[in-house]
Amino acid sequence: MTRAAPRWLLAALILGIAAPAVAGDAPRAVVELFTSQGCSACPPADHLIGDLSRDPSVIALSLPVTYWDYLGWKDTLARTAFTERQRAYAGVRGDRQVYTPQAVINGASAVVGSDRAALEHTIRDPGTAVSLPVPIRSEAAADRIVIDVGAAPEAGRRAELWLLPVARSREVTIARGENRGKTVTYRNVVRGMHHVGSWSGVPTRYEVPRTVLQAGDADSYVLVLQAEYGGPGRILGAAKGPGL
Repeated sequence: MTRAAPRWLLAALILGIAAPAVAGDAPRAVVELFTSQGCSACPPADHLIGDLSRDPSVIALSLPVTYWDYLGWKDTLARTAFTERQRAYAGVRGDRQVYTPQAVINGASAVVGSDRAALEHTIRDPGTAVSLPVPIRSEAAADRIVIDVGAAPEAGRRAELWLLPVARSREVTIARGENRGKTVTYRNVVRGMHHVGSWSGVPTRYEVPRTVLQAGDADSYVLVLQAEYGGPGRILGAAKGPGL
């Protein structure tokens, strides 16, 4: 026997009214693409990130870097912090490999960002994929974001919680440089990094003012719980904000 939906729910669906947005489905992978508008090899990787952004089990992010700006076109979305983050990853891994397009998966593995087969293998193959064992849920209310981070599956885990304001889509027409004349759509562009707080392995609640989403005209966010090993290490948990 099927029960009819309550009238208030039908009205909310018709009018587009909903309760505060809740994000909490556990992803299997966080993919950070280090890219640049000045890199001729990057548009295929940018397109691939667009494809991955439609996978509900993957958090796919674009982090434009600054070190190609000297070629005659200054990347309009790049942040020095993203260049530093990519270099810090390379230092923690020990391979010192910094290039575009480069994809870092779960803070641990790096592959060429346009290599779909290698990227999908790293995400899905249980022999190479890195799990995200710590659950994270967030609720975006009118004036704040409430975040609940669960417990570590093993004692002694410590990490830092970051909120990344995200612009879900940005279209850029590139006037000079190696991609002169191309129009590229960038998906889930990170617009900043806000340190929420430290986590010691036990269930913890955090509250962040919604004003942090004003960075770079962001219209959503991603939460990342990341270990630190003298730099960004393995991602232990992550969650998408509304609309991602």
